[in-house]
Amino acid sequence: MSRPVLVLVPTDGGVTALSAVPGIEPLRYDPDAPLPAAAREAEVLVVAGLAVQRQLDAMRELPKLRLVQTISAGTDQWHGRLPAGVALSNARGAHGGSTAEWAVGALLALYREIPQFLTDAAAGRWEQRQTGTLAGRRVLILGAGDLGTALRRRLEPFETEVSMVARRARPGVHTLDEVADLLPHHDAVVVMLPLTDELRGLVDAVFLARMPDGAILVNAARGPHVVTSALLAELESGRLRAALDVTDPEPLPPGHPLWRAPGLLLTPHVGGMTTGVSQRIWSVIARQLDQYVRDGRPENLVG
Repeated sequence: MSRPVLVLVPTDGGVTALSAVPGIEPLRYDPDAPLPAAAREAEVLVVAGLAVQRQLDAMRELPKLRLVQTISAGTDQWHGRLPAGVALSNARGAHGGSTAEWAVGALLALYREIPQFLTDAAAGRWEQRQTGTLAGRRVLILGAGDLGTALRRRLEPFETEVSMVARRARPGVHTLDEVADLLPHHDAVVVMLPLTDELRGLVDAVFLARMPDGAILVNAARGPHVVTSALLAELESGRLRAALDVTDPEPLPPGHPLWRAPGLLLTPHVGGMTTGVSQRIWSVIARQLDQYVRDGRPENLVG
C-alpha cells in the first residue's frame, strides 16, 4: 500500500476537513513559525492568504513539494514565484456566490442611495426623494468565471441587461479587445477578473472616460486593476460613482483620499467573508486534493 500524501495545512479546521480525504495525511503548520520537522516529506502545501514571503521561503525547505493550493480564488501573489516543477491550484468555487452577492448589494445601495439615507437617519432627517433603480440597467461584467457567472445569475432577476467579457472568446461572451466599444453602452461595470500583469491598471483614465456620465464602477477583484488616481479624479468631479471592496494600496492607510471620496461605497475586502466561508473553502480544497491523489491534476490548476 502506498503512503498517504502529506499535506501541510495552516488551520485546525483545515486539518479536520482534509482528514476525511482518502490518501491524505494533513499536518498542521503555522505560517509565522518554523516548519515542523516532518514537513520535509510534504508533497502539498496549502498556503494562507498572509505571510506570503515567509511561505515562499518555507517552500525551499520542502524537497518533495509538487503542489501549492490556495484558500482564495486569486493567485496573483504566487504567480511566477513558486519553485520549478511546483503546480498551483486555487479555491475557485468557494467565493463566487458570496462575492456576487456583495456586488449586487453594492449596486443596489448606490442606485437606491442607501448611504445617504443612513446619513440622514443619523442626523434625524426625514427627507423623501426619488432614487435610481437597478431595474433596466445595462451591466458589463469583466470576468466570466465563477464570480462573473454567479453575478449574472443574481442580476438577471432584477431585470438587468447583462454583458460579459473574458480573456478568451467563447459563445455569448465578449473579449477584452471589445471593452472600449462596450463601455459607453453600459450603466455599470463590475470587475471580476484575475489579476495578471496585462490586466494591472486596466481601469485607467482612458477606460473611465469611456464610461457614460452617471455610470458606476464596481471592483470586486483586486485593487491594482484600477488606477486609483484616475478613479479619484472621476469621483471628485461627480461624473462617476464607484463601489470598491478592494483598493490600491490595500489595506487603505489612514488619511488616504479614497476615505473621503464622494460617490464611493467602500468596504474592507469582505466580499467572500460570509457565514460558512470556511466550510466552503475546505470543501473545495478537499475536492482538489482528492483529484490530486487520484490522477495528479486538480480541476483548479492555474496557469
